Amino acid sequence: MTAQDDRTRVRRAAVSIGLTVAVASALIIAAGVGLLLAVIVLNRRPEGGEHDGGFPRPGGDDDFVIDVDRVLPPVIVLGVIGVVLLAAVAWFAARRSVRPLGEALRMQRNFVADASHELRTPLTALTSRIQLLQRRHDRGEPIDDTLRELRTDAAMMNDVLSDLLLAAEGGASAGASASVDDAVASAVHSVRPLALEAGVSLRSETEGPVTVALPSVTFARILVALLDNAIEHSPSGAEVTVRVAREGGTAAIRVVDRGGGIRGIAPADVFERFSRSAESGRRRSFGLGLSLVRDVAVRAGGGVEVESTSDAGTTFLLRLPLAS
Repeated sequence: MTAQDDRTRVRRAAVSIGLTVAVASALIIAAGVGLLLAVIVLNRRPEGGEHDGGFPRPGGDDDFVIDVDRVLPPVIVLGVIGVVLLAAVAWFAARRSVRPLGEALRMQRNFVADASHELRTPLTALTSRIQLLQRRHDRGEPIDDTLRELRTDAAMMNDVLSDLLLAAEGGASAGASASVDDAVASAVHSVRPLALEAGVSLRSETEGPVTVALPSVTFARILVALLDNAIEHSPSGAEVTVRVAREGGTAAIRVVDRGGGIRGIAPADVFERFSRSAESGRRRSFGLGLSLVRDVAVRAGGGVEVESTSDAGTTFLLRLPLAS
């Protein structure tokens, strides 16, 4: 969403609120005037009515008088009711007026949290590679391969940030497609330092070339989130497997870990923002990765679910439409 879109949205909200207040106030005032006239009509009497009806004026028309002590109390009550109703209208208008601001603040907080989470994994991997580079340099070992990997990691971080900014602005990616094999290879490369540090091995199984209708950077980063989650909850010496298959008109990507399963939370709830299962004792989870995976998958016309979970491990199933 651009700044111009924000201004247009605010202007529309202002016009809507102004019309609401104007119409509501006009109705309240019109109703108050009508009730006041009704009170006056009901409490009028012919002039001289206290003297047996008085005398008619020439021309046959009578003058009427209003007793203030009879009319004043209803008028005061109507005035109080009118003030209360106008205050209610003002309160309602104020709530509507700040709603776009509240939504903008919510989106801003979500973007900051999402960007921080999405950059956390590649930054951790980058730090691990720098440590490896330092050790190799101190031992006098070749470092060319590690330097190339560092450049790849830095380029991937730039791509992830660009993808997040594009998503935040509502940028369209119509017609985009990604090779599942390439995305899996990129994701595995990104998290391999984390897997080595945790003592977890990575393996991928595919059934031939598969292409999904999703930008390659976006696809790679949600795979990174799934793999990072699997590594985080896997014990040392375990294996995390990525299995890819065609199922109908979708690509089915399963990420299988050998951890202790989802505990302390319903499996479906792990996709809610800031929801976490029991910690594994490694890096602290903020409960955002799986929520981002679901958001991206749903926007692409697919979905993600916990296919199975037990003491023997958990399988996440990601479904994405095939590219046409």
